[in-house]
Amino acid sequence: MKASSFRRIIATLAVAVAAGFAGAAESRPNLLVIVADDLGHGDLGCYGATRVKTPNVDRLAAAGVRFTAGYAPSSTCTPTRYSLFTGEYAWRQTARPTSILDGDAPLCIEPGRLTLPQALKNAGYFTGAIGKWHLGLGDGRTPVDFNGRIAPGPREIGFSHSHIIPATVDRVPPVWIENDRVVGLDPADPISVSYQRDFGVEPTGVDRPDLLKVGADRQHAGTIVNGISRIGFMKGGRAARFKDEELTSTVVRQSVAFLEAHRAQPFFLYVGLFEPHVPRVAEPPFAGTSEVGVRGDVIQQLDWATGELLRTLDRLGLAENTLVVFTSDNGPVLFDGYFDRSREDVKDHRPAGGLRGWKYLVYEGGCRVPLIARWPARIRPRVSDQMFGLVDLYATVARLTGAKFAADSAPDSLDLSPVLLGETTADLRDHTVLHGIGNTLSLRSGAWKYVPATQSGPASGIGSGANPNDTRFAESRIPAPQLFNLRADPAETKNVIAEFPERAAGLKQRLDTIIAGPGRRGAP
Repeated sequence: MKASSFRRIIATLAVAVAAGFAGAAESRPNLLVIVADDLGHGDLGCYGATRVKTPNVDRLAAAGVRFTAGYAPSSTCTPTRYSLFTGEYAWRQTARPTSILDGDAPLCIEPGRLTLPQALKNAGYFTGAIGKWHLGLGDGRTPVDFNGRIAPGPREIGFSHSHIIPATVDRVPPVWIENDRVVGLDPADPISVSYQRDFGVEPTGVDRPDLLKVGADRQHAGTIVNGISRIGFMKGGRAARFKDEELTSTVVRQSVAFLEAHRAQPFFLYVGLFEPHVPRVAEPPFAGTSEVGVRGDVIQQLDWATGELLRTLDRLGLAENTLVVFTSDNGPVLFDGYFDRSREDVKDHRPAGGLRGWKYLVYEGGCRVPLIARWPARIRPRVSDQMFGLVDLYATVARLTGAKFAADSAPDSLDLSPVLLGETTADLRDHTVLHGIGNTLSLRSGAWKYVPATQSGPASGIGSGANPNDTRFAESRIPAPQLFNLRADPAETKNVIAEFPERAAGLKQRLDTIIAGPGRRGAP
């Protein structure tokens, strides 16, 4: 062979190899994860709702995979978000609190840990968090100083950019934090926050109920901001306080700006929507538009926000190679501290889709959530009854993006990319542990669900000032163990433990083993 011919062959091979690497890089999807707040399995049109209109999310589902057995690892906010970013069940964390955190609670994810955003950042992704945070801020050794640099926070666990509120919209301080500083703060009007004592400077829901737009229970009767009393007390920061009627538009505006700014590089954008968590405040275009009162209105508002993000992906030419995941942090609740008539106005709408239980509980209605994934380049439209947990998003996304992580980084996360992409009809996850208020746990394994007895009720995890005797938490007190066959009885109406005692004993042993173990990756 002539030298010139050999050189041409080598050059051709080099070009082919380079093209292969370039193609692989281009095939790595962008990632947009949208997490609603307290949205139920039956709250969307694509999951059977008729009195609430959600055309944008429905179109997303029609173009992707809609899971009917998608699970939040917890029936409350903070633990699910912890699991989403760490790939670890939150109840395993003992060094830092992962219950429903207050607005001044310390960061519950250890800085330096290889989280999902950090793994993606290491892989060349630009990472962003916009909207609800609720994972804590600061190190816990000193009180959070909302008047200076707030750290550790999103940046210390892998986010390149963040525009967040600290906790829930019903907790103080009701402010936006961009990266590590409060937005719009007047230094002459510093913020002070307490969940133990009233500063005695500003009106509260107890002292001045006449100032309220909507009445609230004792837990939610702290400092009044924008006509709504909150959990906790604060003073100062008046120029920085958000208006509830502008929250969703702010999320959309910030998210669109992020997508426009980082369209030329791989990105991971986490969007924490506020709806339909309390206090439920619809922006003017959505107020009174649903058939089931304000809770339906804000779900339709949520749908609009989702549609705006999807339209932005289309406009920027990003939709084809962006994996969009839409889900909720836990199941629904109607009354959650504010007397906004959500219980009275629900009519025949079934927020939990006929499943038993609500937010806070380990039953299906508390943890089984909407879960939709669209990636036009790789996912064919379909409906799947395979189990898929939000704790699995870490390992699954890592496989799809080439992000690297050690075996112990995400101990409870399984790579379910073959399930996501429709490459198998098998249940690669054959079990999942579900977590409720007061650290109650249950186990779903295949068609079976085991719920241990617990006499304690919500001994922890319900946030400052909550009444543990509140009827919302009644079913968290389980006097005797329960066994359900979800295939025959998806609504968990019949406890069959007396008929299948050996089955229950086996599931109890498996749950005990999982609890005692450190967690692991790989096939369960």
